[in-house]
Amino acid sequence: MKITIRAVGAYHPKTKVTNEFFLKHFQDQGKDIDHLLKHMGRKSRYMIQNQEENGLTMGIEAAEDALKRAGLSGEDIDMIVFSTQVPEYTFPTNATFIHHAIHAGSRTIIMDSNANCGGMTVAVDHACRYMLTNPVVNRTLVVGSDFNTLLCDPNDEVTYANYGDAACAVILERTEGTSGFLESSYYSDTSENKDNIIYPSLGLSQALRDGRSGRYLKWVPFDGACALPPAYKNIQELLHSVQLKPSDVKAYCLSQFSLANILEIQKHFHLNDEQIIYIGDRYGYTGTSSPFLALYEGIESGRIHRGDYVIFWTVGAGFQTVGLLFKY
Repeated sequence: MKITIRAVGAYHPKTKVTNEFFLKHFQDQGKDIDHLLKHMGRKSRYMIQNQEENGLTMGIEAAEDALKRAGLSGEDIDMIVFSTQVPEYTFPTNATFIHHAIHAGSRTIIMDSNANCGGMTVAVDHACRYMLTNPVVNRTLVVGSDFNTLLCDPNDEVTYANYGDAACAVILERTEGTSGFLESSYYSDTSENKDNIIYPSLGLSQALRDGRSGRYLKWVPFDGACALPPAYKNIQELLHSVQLKPSDVKAYCLSQFSLANILEIQKHFHLNDEQIIYIGDRYGYTGTSSPFLALYEGIESGRIHRGDYVIFWTVGAGFQTVGLLFKY
């Protein structure tokens, strides 16, 4: 029994913002961010710039796209998991609105999940493992969507100039074939980085009791290279789990937060350019959906085919790293 990825859908807002806007924006503040944008690998990103869209609406669009590509309806889905770190609602779950939008059935399990930027990767892992133990769940829709730019401080170049808005959705399906989910690997270290990325900056209780909301995401500068040793360990554990060499994996769908980090991973495992799916130059950094948007683009471009080994890897605030191995 295997849990396969049947289909992948995606959505991004129409507004595309290039580096020129951010270079001028921060130049007016006396900051030169050209080196930063090159280090992070940015050229453009999609941003919500209207009152109608948000993380939930993007998630619904991605879910409908995945269903269309799979040739399925909402009634075919047994579980819905919505991954976000920027929820539109806390009551009820955002998955409730996705359930309604796709006309899913009354026996469908619905829930929200949050592991920050690692969220969709974690949600897919947990969904796969749950499906392997629950025989009545044959198909799961996992949606990852973050309205990141809503929280970005226009005075903070690291977040404001790097983040983009987008959503991705995957349909997981129980099958009898040889392809599917193979293994996951985690690393968590909360000793030093747990206070670096926080929203609300003073905590929800303070924000609601005292009105001290802290409009923007609190971001304390830190060395993002701290995630590299865990990344090497996660990927090596995944390869070892099924006795693969790095060259045996067709595509590495990694966190798109930093191009510099991706290049270090590529160098460490002696990977060729074709094995790396990089989309951060087009989408910016989209948070929870990041590795699966890379999968989506890899499939759309014809670089990923059925039967290929694919490794997903990403990192969440706090911090936790997570990797997944699939035979697509």
